[in-house]
Amino acid sequence: MTQDINPSRRAWLRGAAGAGAVTLAAPALIGPAIAAGEVEWRVQAVWPKASSSFEGSLGKLASMLEERTDGRFRWQLFGAGELAKGPEIFNIVSRGVAQAGTSSASYMADVSSVSAFAYGIPGTLQDFWQQSHLQKNLGIEAMMSAETEKHGVIYKAEKSYPTELILKNPISSVEDFSRLKLRASGALLDYLAAAGASPSFVPTSELYQALSTGVVDGAHYGAAVGAKTLSLWEVCKFHMKPALAFSSDAWIFNADAMEALPEDLRLHLTALLEERYYARTTEYQLLETLAIKDGIETQGVTVQQFPDDVLARMATASAQILAKEAERSEAAATAADRLSEFMSQLGIARA
Repeated sequence: MTQDINPSRRAWLRGAAGAGAVTLAAPALIGPAIAAGEVEWRVQAVWPKASSSFEGSLGKLASMLEERTDGRFRWQLFGAGELAKGPEIFNIVSRGVAQAGTSSASYMADVSSVSAFAYGIPGTLQDFWQQSHLQKNLGIEAMMSAETEKHGVIYKAEKSYPTELILKNPISSVEDFSRLKLRASGALLDYLAAAGASPSFVPTSELYQALSTGVVDGAHYGAAVGAKTLSLWEVCKFHMKPALAFSSDAWIFNADAMEALPEDLRLHLTALLEERYYARTTEYQLLETLAIKDGIETQGVTVQQFPDDVLARMATASAQILAKEAERSEAAATAADRLSEFMSQLGIARA
């Protein structure tokens, strides 16, 4: 995971990342597969197979890729935990155990100083398109990939979506909030702790059990779509607004595998990554709307606003996290400046 990319091809990889870079097979398997005109990759998902994103994001892209390459490029898909759990997916892709994966920038803080910006700084942006603009047009995706490439991994945003909290019981004050044990990840661990709760990380594959047995009192796993598809509303009937953050899921690709692809397969893949990012982000807005409607009408879900005193603490925490993340590196300071300027353009107040 600490292997640096050969400097002679770093420029190509960075260019590929900006245009939609991807993965490939473990080095020992590359030659014979490509010589035969066929490539098959092992792809480890961060999502369980029950998640809508497993089929809607990963399955969809894999089937489109196979179709557009006339069957020459196939992906073998693995659900959450089959080869590795969330935080370990980066490691197996870096080593070539899997040639690609889906993940979250929140799991990559140890390899990228801008991971929090790629994931989404809590309490800053307020809509899907704003996160897309930050990632694609303001350069956060490219900055993230520039750092992961040092470990042999190319990073691409997969879609943008809201991250929202679900709770087993209603809350009416910061005192209620301070008694909560919450599942969280990345910068949201610090965010929820600063607001008074007690957050900890729980792997996706263990989340339902942790909620149903009282290990945690609530969680974020995406927003309404995540809660619905993983049946989390069965045990958590209170869905909190506003969103904690607008975030981005991620594709990660083994750089050696990507470089070894025949040019036409690589072009199909990079083009599909860009196409599916925008299509899936837009589609997800509709899916969120339909999911929360269904939750209210058929599952007894109550949408609740965070109390004002909790929101005040969250606003202070957001400003603190943004300042702290900006200090991690020169790249992180640049990311913070771009985010802050964008927020000013939008008229989003900072604490």
